[in-house]
Amino acid sequence: MLRNVGSNWVLILATTVATYVLTPFVIRTLGQEGYGTWTLITAMTGYMSLLALGVPMASVRYLAQYVTEREPRKVNEAIGSCAALYLVIGVAALAIGGGLMIAFLAAYDLPAGLEGESRLAFGVMVVYVAASFIGLLPEGILFAHHDFVLRNVIRIAGVLLRLTLTVGLLTLGASLLVLASIQLACLVFDFCVSWLVIRRRYTGVRFNPADFDWSMLRRIFSFSVYVLLLNAGARLGFETDAVVIGAFLGVAAIPYYAVANSLIVYLMDFVIAIAAVVSPMATKLHTEGNAEELREIFLKWSKVALSLSLLAGLFLIVFGGRFIGWWIDPTFEAPSGHVLQILMLSSLVFLPVRGVALPVLMGMGRPRIPTIAFLAAGLLNVALSVWLIGPLGLAGVALGTAIPNILFAVIVLTVACRELAIAPATYVKYVVPRAALGGLPILALLLWFKLGLHVDSIAGLVAAGSTMVLLFGFTWVFFVYRHDPYVDLRPHLMRFRMGSRA
Repeated sequence: MLRNVGSNWVLILATTVATYVLTPFVIRTLGQEGYGTWTLITAMTGYMSLLALGVPMASVRYLAQYVTEREPRKVNEAIGSCAALYLVIGVAALAIGGGLMIAFLAAYDLPAGLEGESRLAFGVMVVYVAASFIGLLPEGILFAHHDFVLRNVIRIAGVLLRLTLTVGLLTLGASLLVLASIQLACLVFDFCVSWLVIRRRYTGVRFNPADFDWSMLRRIFSFSVYVLLLNAGARLGFETDAVVIGAFLGVAAIPYYAVANSLIVYLMDFVIAIAAVVSPMATKLHTEGNAEELREIFLKWSKVALSLSLLAGLFLIVFGGRFIGWWIDPTFEAPSGHVLQILMLSSLVFLPVRGVALPVLMGMGRPRIPTIAFLAAGLLNVALSVWLIGPLGLAGVALGTAIPNILFAVIVLTVACRELAIAPATYVKYVVPRAALGGLPILALLLWFKLGLHVDSIAGLVAAGSTMVLLFGFTWVFFVYRHDPYVDLRPHLMRFRMGSRA
């Protein structure tokens, strides 16, 4: 399992590095208003992904179950049913995208000179989202077979392709249309390569809409309705902010929030990389009736998720604004830094639950309460953001996201502990105290770098980050995970030292 999660982390790291390079480059080439317009286009067209109706996650759950039960006929029925449904949804998405384009042009005061280009870019992104539904199918097949490493190799190749095309083509001519076309080209590449691998690796798997089965579709829909609510909550919680900011403060204010939020999103992706492996594993163990191992996975990976959140989160809380000022532009340091601190503090509570507790419940087939809670959190986010943006500006939007995320985490954690027959106090006792205490020297070190040494250069940031990582590793090996019942790192470290000496 660690190998699969590790491959997900490598993918997230590659994506993060690409974003690190591309974000300031795109802002410079398109301009701040152009980048704000692009963020608004992706936010609005992103809502069309809800048309997937939760089928992707539902298909992974049932495909994983049928693969575990060695039922190739049911595997192909699930694939055929999803394929036929995706084709229908794609057609519907094209029609709905036309209506969204009309709303986009009517509701927002677009920068002068970008009206026609924005219209074309919006149209290409509508096609991209419509095609992406069928593009999800190969990933579901590979995940159901626990073939995460191979899938992530393909996705990393797609990241490199996107990076190369974006830098090359935008250098030749900065355009929203070019940027949208690159997304579509990368989707085609990903689908073709993934399906070629599936055909060679799993000879019994078919991609044929003729395998469509109504009873199979009903089983998928019975689960996917909850996944739809989950996706709607995620969209409301993390993609609506740009829409609210654009409506109340203008598109030029969107980048200040979007840059800070992007760091949270990529950290969240890094933690959710655990979820991509935990969910099908939970399905497998639940199907086999192996409750004890499922509880172990839940506790062990929750502590790992909190540890990762603390490692990155403490640095972002202390130095995040300063890093953004160096990375993008000094004018971003204060507004983006304040947004980042608010979002990151709530993420220390939210991310371990989102990365482990939620996918465990989904894998067990217990989606009702967590998905309804996620949708309620998303709706509350919109309401609070609209209410607070007037008096507090961007910080109000950040608070509108942070508060519902914490409430969601408390509810879902309580439900997960109940379903796994674990007392919440047992969870808290294992996951939280040592990690929280281990974070105190990390926080003290970072504050010393900031307030004592007054670090404000990239060399100083790198030095602070490197020293923090070394202290983190020492603290986690010799304190946080000392005599851990599931993961004691010291014996592994001793074996590594003995092997290196030999």
